[in-house]
Amino acid sequence: MRESAARPVIIDCDPGHDDAMALLLAAGDPRLRLLGVTTVAGNQTLDKTTRNALRILALAGVDGVPVAAGCDRPLTGDLTVAEDIHGVSGLDGPDLDGPVAEVEAGHAVELMRRLIAGSAEPVTLIATGPLTNVASLLRRHPEAGRQVRDIVFMGGSTERGNTTPYGEFNIVTDPEAADLVLRSGLPTTMIGLNVTHRALATTEIIGEFRALGSRLGAVCADLMTFFAGTYRRVFGFAHPPVHDPIAVARVIDPAIVRTVPAPVAVELTGTHTRGATVVDLHRRTSGAVNAEVAVDLDVDAFWRLLLTAVRRLDAASNPSVPRG
Repeated sequence: MRESAARPVIIDCDPGHDDAMALLLAAGDPRLRLLGVTTVAGNQTLDKTTRNALRILALAGVDGVPVAAGCDRPLTGDLTVAEDIHGVSGLDGPDLDGPVAEVEAGHAVELMRRLIAGSAEPVTLIATGPLTNVASLLRRHPEAGRQVRDIVFMGGSTERGNTTPYGEFNIVTDPEAADLVLRSGLPTTMIGLNVTHRALATTEIIGEFRALGSRLGAVCADLMTFFAGTYRRVFGFAHPPVHDPIAVARVIDPAIVRTVPAPVAVELTGTHTRGATVVDLHRRTSGAVNAEVAVDLDVDAFWRLLLTAVRRLDAASNPSVPRG
């Protein structure tokens, strides 16, 4: 596919093992044109998530994509990182040592504003961490919203949570930011745990990445193996769900993720439910529809998409690797 036909996207992330896989999918599929990567505090502190984004892009051989660090804490309250899941570095497991590019001097929100303003066509924002940067962009630069095609974020759930009984990590980390985004009036898609928990990195899937026979394939396998260990210890899962790449997959091929329009509200004050996404699938309230909500996933198609993207990145950096 010609680059001019590719859909321009910005990835806002907090790498994180599953964010790393999302970055690889975005960089490795020609239907997307990765304009930039912005980082936010979430899975780990901002300095670590920024370093991790640079490490993954370097590993994938991605040059010329600017990376900028954003908000180091939520709009309200203190930051609590997910070290129990992602480790001290935020990407524990594989060896990711090596040279990386320089981070942009300015704030992530300014990079987002500049990339959106400079794009010849509307830009899709794909957010795989807390929505602090995206909310800050819309609050500081409301004019940028006119050039945003849509916002696709991984977060929330139509069912139970993973950080509190009803709250998913990205939303619980910054509920006010999620509330602002969902009330922005921009086309928004929510990819929640109810769907991402179907994308399990089984032993067979991890073996397929390792069988690629490349460093990139081995790193992917090591990332998911570490993730499997923490999910087994913390949640008792036999296999870990790989959440964030599903948001990218939805942008690449909407048929992979089925959505329905629904009103979505973020609980901001509940004693036991702060950060919960209240999704009115059956229209029992008078709330206006403000999001497309993921309800189903073609699991096999998703894994084929991700494996193909990694093969393509391998082939770009090593001509001896066959293209997928």
